[in-house]
Amino acid sequence: MKKLIITSITISFSLVFLLLSSCKETPQETPQKDAVDQTIALNKWFDDKYEESLQMSPLGLTVQGRKDQYDKIDDLSKEAEDEQLAWYKDSTTELTEKFNYNTLNAQDQTSYDLWVFQYETAKEGVAYRDMDYVFDQMRGLHARLPTFLINFHKVDSLADMNTYISRIQGTGRAINQLVDRAKQQAALGILPPKFTFETVIIQTKALVDGTPLLNDMNRKIDALVASEDITTEQADELKVASANAIKTYFTPAYEDLLTWLETEIENAEDSPTGVSRHPNGEKFYNYRLKVFTTTDLTADEVHEIGLKEVARIQKEMLAIKDKVGFEGDLNAFFKFVNTDEQFFFPNTDEGRQAYLDESTKYLDELTKKLPEYFGILPKAKLQVKRVEAFREQDGAPQHYFGGSPDGSRPGIYYAHLSDMNAMPKTTMEGVAYHEGNPGHHMQISIAQELESVPKFRTQAGFSVYSEGWGLYSETLAKEMGGYQNPYYDFGRLVNEIWRAIRLVVDTGLHTKGWTEADAIKYFQENSSIAEGAIIAEVQRYMVMPGQATSYKIGMLKIQELRQSAENQLGDKFDIKGFHDTILGSGALPLELLERRVNEWIEAEKGVELKL
Repeated sequence: MKKLIITSITISFSLVFLLLSSCKETPQETPQKDAVDQTIALNKWFDDKYEESLQMSPLGLTVQGRKDQYDKIDDLSKEAEDEQLAWYKDSTTELTEKFNYNTLNAQDQTSYDLWVFQYETAKEGVAYRDMDYVFDQMRGLHARLPTFLINFHKVDSLADMNTYISRIQGTGRAINQLVDRAKQQAALGILPPKFTFETVIIQTKALVDGTPLLNDMNRKIDALVASEDITTEQADELKVASANAIKTYFTPAYEDLLTWLETEIENAEDSPTGVSRHPNGEKFYNYRLKVFTTTDLTADEVHEIGLKEVARIQKEMLAIKDKVGFEGDLNAFFKFVNTDEQFFFPNTDEGRQAYLDESTKYLDELTKKLPEYFGILPKAKLQVKRVEAFREQDGAPQHYFGGSPDGSRPGIYYAHLSDMNAMPKTTMEGVAYHEGNPGHHMQISIAQELESVPKFRTQAGFSVYSEGWGLYSETLAKEMGGYQNPYYDFGRLVNEIWRAIRLVVDTGLHTKGWTEADAIKYFQENSSIAEGAIIAEVQRYMVMPGQATSYKIGMLKIQELRQSAENQLGDKFDIKGFHDTILGSGALPLELLERRVNEWIEAEKGVELKL
């Protein structure tokens, strides 16, 4: 799952991935305080500091459904990052001086740990901020900022519309800042592959005249007229002001971006290896592995885990092949599932709508069964939508955008449907569970709705936790009655082997000299994934080093923790209690998640815990 405004070139303290390390610095002993009073004081401190950090990110405020600084776009300069990091350093020093770690209860120690780890991660990442590509086909803010304004900037009044127009000006400034940073990267010899330039150029051309934004602005203005919040005369003035803002600020910035892209593409490599080709690239990749797995696993260890998982899952695939009576080996079955017309919707608008309708049906059916497996349930609604045309890519992965904490904006499961031949029916069910319920929508919504932890923990993000949970959810859905069609159960295994292959391919690209062609070949030989999806996946790994390893590593840890709980508790094991333990404290790095589960196990045994 990727929240909308996530980029490692900007430090957003509520969204940054946390690096778990041994960093429990404590001040000298102070007199013991009453535990309840200390918890209240600590949580108030966290909430106050989190509010300070939020005020540094107007976009972050909007993501949470708030209208503070509703007319602004974040400062994306290095200078702003430096100021934020200095603030974070000061706040962390204050935390260690003001509160005695050794006298905190378990939940408060977790909050303390997370705050310190966020700072440590951000501090370590500064050394590599010139190595993470500014513009790429997956996370580039050139496409995400318009998406953000269209989907997140609600217009309920004349004032809201005026702030929207102001934000267009801010968007122009932000893109100019990013272009400057991209030029600085290029001067250091750090460029993404040529295919990235090609895709970003296409995206930028689709946005340069501002049509998607202007259409949205006009639609929201018309809605104000319909609700009688403004007059037709005011609407006309707003439409003129909107068009002028696009013409004056947005379009020139995107024209400058396009000029740079079309000039610099000549210096990009056609068939590069991973980030190890860049100066300091190996250290950068090792850092990314730590960030995205929250472990000390080496690239070689991750690679080997992937190879073993691929072999294991293929045995399960063979069992389903035999069950459906297919004559031929596994590769022949891959080809059959990957090409037979029965496994694809028509590449038409009707076929695209059918994909959305079927996904919604599976989610609705499984959602009814959630109370049998969970005590804590999400309040937020879920929508299934097609990706906006200006950022849609053939075969690109589906993804989830979280709703607002107050439930006023639903969570959205997005699917790229421009090429239905890259969207097989067989994997559709599992992906819906991963992105929706019981996957990302459930996990993120529950986290945002928590009232038992400080606010910053309800918005914390760990890819290994969230993506590990999403992949675990695909298998859990089988326990809950999903995948009645054996071919769709095979699709579940396709999804799982996909994530196992990622461990092999990501480390291969970035540490073993694999080329894009090498990675594509390994995918093709070990899965039935459509060629378009394979190409999009491999190109994703090349611009997002390390992130793809988080899915399988996180899933394996959650399964390991569940097995440990079942072994230790026997008949006392409660599936609802286990799932509530995993989800009921917000996102956690794996070491802290294991600590929390072990505490729950001991409590279920009846062992008195020191709180």
